[in-house]
Amino acid sequence: MAKIHVLLLFGGESPEHEVSISSAKNVYDAIDKQKYITQLCYITSEGIWHAVDSVRKAIASDVTLSAALGEKSFLVGNKKIKPDVILPILHGQNGEDGSVQALAQLLHIPIAGPSLLSAVVAMDKDITKKLLTAADLPVVDWIVIHKTSSYPSYETITKHLGDNLFVKPVGTGSSVGVSKVLSGADYDKAIRLAFSHGEKIIIESAVENAREIEVAIIGNQQPQASIPGEIVPGQEFYSYEDKYDDSSQAAVKVPAELDEATQGTIKRMALRAYKAAEGHGMARIDFFLTQDGKIYLNEINTIPGFTNISMYPKLWRHSGLEYPELIDKLIQLALEK
Repeated sequence: MAKIHVLLLFGGESPEHEVSISSAKNVYDAIDKQKYITQLCYITSEGIWHAVDSVRKAIASDVTLSAALGEKSFLVGNKKIKPDVILPILHGQNGEDGSVQALAQLLHIPIAGPSLLSAVVAMDKDITKKLLTAADLPVVDWIVIHKTSSYPSYETITKHLGDNLFVKPVGTGSSVGVSKVLSGADYDKAIRLAFSHGEKIIIESAVENAREIEVAIIGNQQPQASIPGEIVPGQEFYSYEDKYDDSSQAAVKVPAELDEATQGTIKRMALRAYKAAEGHGMARIDFFLTQDGKIYLNEINTIPGFTNISMYPKLWRHSGLEYPELIDKLIQLALEK
């Protein structure tokens, strides 16, 4: 049987560039070399696509890679390649937001992970919350602010959302640009930081002393949910540094210590959320679980991390799906289309 040609994309233009590289190293190592031929494409922070020979030496090469629209192929220097499937290990802007998915659609090449629609929907935290609310799933109260509008004072916001807040860009992952606000002194700084990552932000009520529970989803029309896991932040909240810094004290518990009923409820809610947001391929669904047993759906991540510490592959490993089989399944789900 002929090997399947995979185009693996990594790097990218978002602040999660280094996270993507770390994820891609693991994904490339896990791909079955007997079944797949993998062409690597490193995308620089400026958005230039380069054909490279190694994920571990992610530097711009002399050979660029460009789409040949209408020909189901890419030009690699003077050579044309026709991948059977695109595997995007990209996060954030111009990678996870529908941009690459739209390119794949124009090229008529299957792409692993989210569809164009599911990528766009889940990338915008405000739109996601609206869809989840319409599906009668509990989310934390929030308001939206646009950069072109004046924003309400801290005193006005706290009357509606409480004294403790989160300020977030709507379109970043890995907690990039996210701040926890406990006082008016922090408020303006948090607003400026969030707006440095986009034109639209949300302000949420902070769910205090809640456990952070995550569920991995895989599948298209018939998705499956993993066992839940738990993140125990080492800082006040699970920030970018807490996720990826070498000095992080954050801990991961897989499986999460939950009673059977709560575990079942969270898994069912994760599948409902996936379907409500037009989920496709894969996602990680994040929840808050309060001390009195209330569950709030926090976010949907359509291309979760695949780093050594990332929850998505850990959840599937503990659910019986090892790393190589996980990557194989994601590729096969793309080829099903």
